[in-house]
Amino acid sequence: MNKTKFSIDEKVVYPSQGVGLITEIFEKNFRGTTMTYYKIYIEVSDMVVLVPIEKAEELGIRPIVGAEEAEKALNSLSDDFEPITSDWKLRYQMNLDLLKKGTIADIAAIVRCLYNRSKVKELPILERKLYDQAKKLLEDEISIAMGLSEKEVESMIHVKLEPPGATPKIKHIIEDFDDEDDDLMDDVSSKKNKRDDDDDDDDSDEDSSDEIDSEEDFGDDDEE
Repeated sequence: MNKTKFSIDEKVVYPSQGVGLITEIFEKNFRGTTMTYYKIYIEVSDMVVLVPIEKAEELGIRPIVGAEEAEKALNSLSDDFEPITSDWKLRYQMNLDLLKKGTIADIAAIVRCLYNRSKVKELPILERKLYDQAKKLLEDEISIAMGLSEKEVESMIHVKLEPPGATPKIKHIIEDFDDEDDDLMDDVSSKKNKRDDDDDDDDSDEDSSDEIDSEEDFGDDDEE
């Protein structure tokens, strides 16, 4: 068996999935080649993922940080932030790239950016999902690193984002002419109305969405 970076029963961060527990390390024949895999249980989605050890680093899988680094990420939520573009597509891609990098500082930056943007204007659905995913990942990692309950960490994050008595920090918004927040929401609303008028179309749309989510979860034929 190839040398592995992680061990069984070790908790790791899988940025695109969540905090996971390595439950098994095993060899499997794939297309005539014997490969070593991590079997990772992702609690937040109650899902098991198989990852070839050669691809773990590429996928951003890393150990849980120490308490000091976790506290630093938590405190960074109160930091001043860079001007926020109003172009949701650009903003979404920038934050998605940060999530793929997957350091705890990157994840905290996503939470800080999208939380403050939401104070200016309601987030589009895709960004809201990205915000929820990053916030949950941050909560879970800080909870493990600092030995605190999830409720304690959730409260601490809220206080860092909204310090009691603090003046709102929203002051720099880069206005782009191609802001498509409203277009996205209108498109979603239009599709919803169409589904309400046609139950068959509604069922079809839901099945399609589930299939896309499943493909994103595993994302690689090696993991199947």
